[in-house]
This record gives sequence, C-alpha cells and structure tokens, in this order.
Amino acid sequence: MSTDPIPKKDRLEWWAHMAAHEIAPTSLSSEHADDFYGRVHSIDLSRVRVGEFTMSPLAGRRTPTHIRQHDPEGYQLFLVHDNPVRLRQQRNDSLLQAGDMSLFDTSSPYTTEFLDVGGLTRLTILFLPRDALPLPRSQVERLLAARLPARTGSGALLAHYLTGLREHAGDCHPADLPRLGSIGLDLAAAFVAGRLDADHRLPAESRHRTLVTHIDAFINHHLGDPELGPSSVAAHHHISVRTLHALFEQQPETVSATIRRRRLERCHSDLADPRLAEHPIGEIGIRWGFRNGAEFSRAFRAAYGISPREHRRQALNGHQDRD
Repeated sequence: MSTDPIPKKDRLEWWAHMAAHEIAPTSLSSEHADDFYGRVHSIDLSRVRVGEFTMSPLAGRRTPTHIRQHDPEGYQLFLVHDNPVRLRQQRNDSLLQAGDMSLFDTSSPYTTEFLDVGGLTRLTILFLPRDALPLPRSQVERLLAARLPARTGSGALLAHYLTGLREHAGDCHPADLPRLGSIGLDLAAAFVAGRLDADHRLPAESRHRTLVTHIDAFINHHLGDPELGPSSVAAHHHISVRTLHALFEQQPETVSATIRRRRLERCHSDLADPRLAEHPIGEIGIRWGFRNGAEFSRAFRAAYGISPREHRRQALNGHQDRD
C-alpha cells in the first residue's frame, strides 16, 4: 500500500488510518503534511507479522485513550534502516540510529519521533503476540524503548532475517510462511533473551532452532575458508561435533554435504556470470573453499554431470544468444 493514489491533502490522515490498522491507533503529526509520502509492505507469517514502512518524517503519540480504542496486546520489535528515531516508553528515552533495534509494548503509552535529517524514514517492524515471547513481561519491560544495537550475534541474524524477508517472501510458497514466522519468533526471542541474560528461559526446541540458524549463517559467511568443516563449525559455536551432527539430523543434509553443496552453488553461479569470464576456473573454485582446481573439477562434475569448463561455455553462449 502507498499514498500515491491519495490526494496530497488527505495523505497524512489516510496514513494515520492505515497505521491504526497495521500497527495500533496513534496520533500522528508531520511538517510534511502538505506533501506526505508513505509506503508499507506487510507480510503475514501466521503467529507473527512483518511490515516495512517508508515514510516522510513524522511524530507519533499513543495515549491511554488510544489503548482503550484498540490494543493488540503485543510487542513491536523494529529495526531502523536510515534516519534517526527518538523513542519514549515508560522510563526509557532513546535515540536510535541506523542498524539499531528497539521494542514497544502496545499496552503502554509511547511517543515516537522520526527525525527530519533529509530523505524518507524507513523501518521494519516485527509484530509479536505477547504470549508468543516466552519471557516474563516484567523483565521484557526493562527493554521497552531502549536502544538495542543489532550488528552482531543474534541481533545481526534477526536484522538479516527482517531485511531478507522483504526481498524474498514473494517467491515463497504459502506453506513456507508459517515456518518463516517460527524462525522469526525464535530469533526475536533469542535476541531479547540475550539482552536480559535470560537464555535459559527459552524452550529447548527454540534454542536448538536458533542455534541451527546461527550455524547456517556461519557456514554461508565462511564458505571460502578451506578449513570450514564440522570440527571448525562445532568449535566456533562451543558444542561438540557429536552435538552438531545431532542438530543436523532433522535437516535434509549433513553438515559436510551442506558446505559442499553451497560451495558448488556459488561456483556454478560465478562460472555463469559474464563479469567473471576472465577469471580462471580454478581460481573460482579456490575462492569458494576448494583446495585446488582438480578437487573442484571432480566435485563439480559429480554434482552437475559436466565439467566446470563446459558449464561456463554453455552459460556464456546462452548470454550471447539472448543479447
């Protein structure tokens, strides 16, 4: 949804109505009321919902009257993408920069101010039913409107999830969406619990799923390391190799098979890229973690039935035919 088809003089009012439905009833004001712009993409993932909001700078205020009008009784965990945001709820008053997260409780009054430093404001909100977060509300309240940096650990994973979801959810089968919602809930719970030193309060199943997500991201980030394998993955995550294999029993592949397949997929893609046509084939294999060209060629032929050279020739010829 966007304000594009709405007359300019009515856009801020329209946005306020939309926000009351998508977020919660709130009074909005903006110095850009005469030329306000807003756009939202919303994704329903069963138990949770994700919305990406792009808008002109504005200020919002949720009062007890708004809460009596409608209260979703949930948390809003959001990620700031660009312009700074000032938040106030209960005892906290914070200024968030790009890459920071924060948390609201819809049952308590709050104020927001999206600072006007040029350009539009963009943020992504993960909407969580309060009972879906397996942590005591009295503890979670300590984090309301607090600045929660999200550049490392579970915060970085959650931020990557939120931004990636917007890009790829449209390609997912509807049956995959509840599963994606469960991943988001696990990541959010792990992030919040980590901030409260309350990881032990999370259900074992949730902790295991979050650990697998961490491991998955670690593997993707280190595919170019020829030493990447079950031992190094287990050591980095402070678990035994036996525990690592047990975690992957519920996955379609073993750890080693996962690493090998992803390396080959990266090589397969690079060999078909005209921009990399001058790069030696062996160099591409080594770039993605194969120890030498011969090892790479054997693995590639076993996976795809043709040599890396044949795949590159076919792919580049196909590009030339389309041009």
